[in-house]
Amino acid sequence: MARYKAIDTSPKSIAVDLATKLLPGAFEHALNHLLGREIDLSGLDARYGNDDTGAPAYPPAVLLKLILSAYSRGIVPRHRQQPPPETRRSARRTLAHRAAR
Repeated sequence: MARYKAIDTSPKSIAVDLATKLLPGAFEHALNHLLGREIDLSGLDARYGNDDTGAPAYPPAVLLKLILSAYSRGIVPRHRQQPPPETRRSARRTLAHRAAR
């Protein structure tokens, strides 16, 4: 079984009390309910190889909640992901070869 970090959402560990911030009817409340109780994420446990060794990981449900909440508010990465270096080199060679014709 994968080991996960303990997520404490009580006000004593963080400055925000999630029980008062996740208002019923809000997207975040629905997301918290679905990913916490309705959707089975146990298939993701097999991807974590930290059963006996390694640091505890954040639970996949917490990470999904964070990512989906950010996307719902329009917070998206602004950078383009670059291809691996070998792909860039071969593309330059191809372009140089075409220009030499």
